[in-house]
Amino acid sequence: GRPGRAAALKRFVDYVRSHDRVWLARRIDIARHWQETHPFRPPALRPAKMEFEAFVHAFGGVFEHSPWIAERAFELELGPAHDSAGGLHNALCRVFRGASEAERLSVLKAHPDLAGKLAQAKRLSAESTREQASAGLDALTDKERELFSKLNAAYVTSFGFPFIIAVKGKTKAEILAEFEARSGNSHDVEFDTACKQVERIALLRLRDMLSQ
Repeated sequence: GRPGRAAALKRFVDYVRSHDRVWLARRIDIARHWQETHPFRPPALRPAKMEFEAFVHAFGGVFEHSPWIAERAFELELGPAHDSAGGLHNALCRVFRGASEAERLSVLKAHPDLAGKLAQAKRLSAESTREQASAGLDALTDKERELFSKLNAAYVTSFGFPFIIAVKGKTKAEILAEFEARSGNSHDVEFDTACKQVERIALLRLRDMLSQ
């Protein structure tokens, strides 16, 4: 729309065309390239289209050993917006946040200790096993295992539920630092913090399950 710039544009085009591996593409060329190279693939799971039993089977473990959250979420008006990890997470969290304190406490108690006896006995859920292994909690030294054991016992005594943290992407040192810092919280603050971590874990699990 500015004829005075035509000469400068021509010089630019001539310059880039003088180099190898330069692509001067039209919008339609770019669109076709993306369509051919990165075709749209619908998610393998479509939560809004699933029947009750299949939905609960697929998502009943997103909140650790608490399928009732998926059962209640199914009763919500799920639509295409819930076929993504973020959308379904929103629906599941609505159920979790709307539950009674006793019900939310039961979800917290359903989580295993970090590097605890269940992990050593290989009795964790598949999701928890992968998550703890990603942070190296399946390969602790004797000294590290003893430290986690002491922290777990003290924490449960103080709060009445296990220490919960979304370990994905964290190192053992970062987990231990947060473990020690949060142990000084009040019960109410730590209850809220643990619930937020439960929701974070659920989101990460859903992202692994759904391609969108």
